[in-house]
Amino acid sequence: MEPAVAVAGEAFGAWVERALGQVESALERWVGADAPAGLGEAMRYGVLDGGKRVRPLLVLAACEAVAGEPAAALRAAVAVELIHAYSLIHDDMPCMDNDVLRRGKPTVHVRFGEAQAMLAGDAMQALAFEVLTPDDDPALPPALQAHLCRLLARAAGHRGMAGGQAIDLANVGRALDEAALRDMHRRKTGALLEVSVLMGAACGTVDGAAWKALAAYGAAIGLAFQVVDDILDVTQPSTTLGKTAGKDVDANKPTYVSVLGLDAARAHARALHDDALAALARSALPATRRLRELADLIVERRH
Repeated sequence: MEPAVAVAGEAFGAWVERALGQVESALERWVGADAPAGLGEAMRYGVLDGGKRVRPLLVLAACEAVAGEPAAALRAAVAVELIHAYSLIHDDMPCMDNDVLRRGKPTVHVRFGEAQAMLAGDAMQALAFEVLTPDDDPALPPALQAHLCRLLARAAGHRGMAGGQAIDLANVGRALDEAALRDMHRRKTGALLEVSVLMGAACGTVDGAAWKALAAYGAAIGLAFQVVDDILDVTQPSTTLGKTAGKDVDANKPTYVSVLGLDAARAHARALHDDALAALARSALPATRRLRELADLIVERRH
């Protein structure tokens, strides 16, 4: 399995198709069906054959921007997607958001039961770090393994995704101002998107100024992703989204649309897109084309 590498003059759609093919092949390979008692089947159901794979694409694009090691970036891309997929499995469970549809099919707990869904998420979280710590891959020396694990653990834990989810659950039915909503979503959604960029950059050599600029890009596009999600939740049907539309409204959760209004939310997404592109310009890196195109994709998507 050869990792994705840059191809001069390649169109964005072709690059996405090629990169996604690499990610899907790696997930197919590393998420085995041989876990006991049907656990492997539940894991594979929860992560294969679905999803936009925005986080892996950000990893690979950031690696390309810094002329990094593609094989290392592919492992980082898979690890990020495993963390994201595990979070969705747990997020959909009755004790959390209690949803029955994800990626256009029944959620994992509906298909396999709550206990198996919980275990599938647990196992996928552990597998993410196993993927990042191979015994004999020259593309990932021990120092890089440690760096990638540290970045991902901090983004996924109480400072990031899990902490944001806790804030979300604690504020159902409560009014939040825009600053509090931003803090919640920078953790819950934005942290994992930002770290996708940084993990890709860590697979190459980048100076402090460029690293800070890439972090700012990731933070802006991570928040824009959530703003667009909130907009789509009230403007698109479930069949388009592949998940239950209007779920946040029905659950009385604060969103960018409920706090700012639909038009202001759309304007905020565009402003965050501009912030992301300005950060890329500050990075002074010569190969940020894919990151720019992914910023466009995130803000302009319809599902």
